[in-house]
Amino acid sequence: MSDRQNNTQRVIEVTENDLPLHCPMPQHADWNAHPRVYLPSSRAGKRFCPYCGTLYRLKGKPSGGHH
Repeated sequence: MSDRQNNTQRVIEVTENDLPLHCPMPQHADWNAHPRVYLPSSRAGKRFCPYCGTLYRLKGKPSGGHH
């Protein structure tokens, strides 16, 4: 049995531990569905993947330690 999860959600909450953020995430079963895209942080804490349209939403406030 695999520890990978199907990425059926189009909104994924991430934490500061997931930074630097990229899509697809390594824990998803479709981790190689498209080229890895690094998504820069935003002040709003939200980023869309230009390939698959998944919205990544940062839980909590960023500490400023990541770019």
